[in-house]
Amino acid sequence: MPVPSDSEFVFGRHDPASHVIIHVSDPHFLANGVRLGGRFDVESNFARTLEAIRAVHPHPAAIVITGDLADLGEPDAYRRLRRAVEPVAQELAAPIVWVAGNHDERPALREGLLDLPPTQEPVTGVWDLDGLRLIALDTSVPGWHHGDLDAGQLSWLGEILSEPAPHGTLLAMHHPPLPSHLPLFDILELRHQDELAAVIRDTDVRGILAGHLHYSSHGTFAGVPVSVASATCYTINVARPAADVNGMDAAQAFQIVHVRPETITHTVVPVTDAPTGDHFSLEWLERMARLSPDERLEAFSRKR
Repeated sequence: MPVPSDSEFVFGRHDPASHVIIHVSDPHFLANGVRLGGRFDVESNFARTLEAIRAVHPHPAAIVITGDLADLGEPDAYRRLRRAVEPVAQELAAPIVWVAGNHDERPALREGLLDLPPTQEPVTGVWDLDGLRLIALDTSVPGWHHGDLDAGQLSWLGEILSEPAPHGTLLAMHHPPLPSHLPLFDILELRHQDELAAVIRDTDVRGILAGHLHYSSHGTFAGVPVSVASATCYTINVARPAADVNGMDAAQAFQIVHVRPETITHTVVPVTDAPTGDHFSLEWLERMARLSPDERLEAFSRKR
């Protein structure tokens, strides 16, 4: 059955989203499909994620993958990831935005995913998504796992932001400009955050999409909302003391981002096979649509 668009049913005060974006992070693919750390079947986990993406929206404006595309930066890992994502993106008619992370190697990423020369040039880009501007930044530092943005990239960003976009701008980056309650991530945090804040403050930047943490997190930076997507490979078990967190093969998720003129929402979508009820359905929505607003309140809001 085709997936209905969000705009087919509007029962509340807000108009349908002008743009819907799929935000995925940290697939950590490896050459030859081997398991990450000998434990995590990252390709199977990602395949389940792609099936969920196909189910949640028929035509997202973009699929944004915010870094750590490969675990060791191997050329075959990028080939395998590309073969997995491109058919789904083509089916959904959505561009793919590949973002570099600390586990990535720029030369192999550029050649394997972007068909560009295999250099150490930062992996950046700008997309016009029907008036919504999406800018990919490269916070990776060759040879290191912490994040940084050099003066050249910040200057480039400032020049782009000097002209506003019709629906505003989203930034996509790997290292989030947010604190973590886990001390281990302090070592690997993004450097030059003050300089980034100076560039984006009082511009049309409406949100920042990030990854890196392997758990979902949200905050603000320079007055801009930041949303960190969890990982598809494995997640950090934050239900443990901060000094004792480690990876687990559970709670994988991605986010579906709804952009409206007045607000942007980020919904965490769990990738799970858990049993699910069947009370609400397309038929239920169609029945509600045939009612007047007062009749819908009577049918669904009144306590029985």
